[in-house]
Amino acid sequence: MSPSVNTTAAVKAESDLCCTSANAVQVVNSLKAGEIIFVPDRNLGRYVARNSDKEIILWQGWCPTHITLYAADVLKPRREYPHACFMAHPECFPEVLELADEIASTSGMLAYASHSEADQFIVGTEMGLIHGLQKQNPGREFYSPTEYLICPTMKMTTLERVRLALETMESVVTVPEEIRVKARKALDAMLAVS
Repeated sequence: MSPSVNTTAAVKAESDLCCTSANAVQVVNSLKAGEIIFVPDRNLGRYVARNSDKEIILWQGWCPTHITLYAADVLKPRREYPHACFMAHPECFPEVLELADEIASTSGMLAYASHSEADQFIVGTEMGLIHGLQKQNPGREFYSPTEYLICPTMKMTTLERVRLALETMESVVTVPEEIRVKARKALDAMLAVS
């Protein structure tokens, strides 16, 4: 079996099902197969392996944002804010996850911060999430452990580009029908699980 996360439609078309960082453990544990090829994020795959009895074969890919966060980056704000809760994304290095008070996807971090008794949080994921966390949790403080937690792909999507695309309808994404149909099966398989 091969679940895929953060991949192109063509890769999804070759996968048995898809997953996200929020549901990867649940998806993998739902599979009958004992051996899983996990594509493409090796760190998320390692996290899944820690939470599953499946044999996980890791593809050597990674998230270009979470790969920039090191344990040393977390230790500095931990000293500066000793009562802060450190939330880490499961696509971070294992040594970063070892320092975490909570390991969660971005949606999981939003939920956790809303229910936590902590007033300060160190946010181990793309720093753009801090705006949403602050908006959802006024009066609480959120810190990025490093200035490098910026997703280059996410930052390509701006309001101006969205407006322009909608006005001109020139930025059309097309997926060949054969790939679309096969990729849809992988997405539907994920949705059936979660």
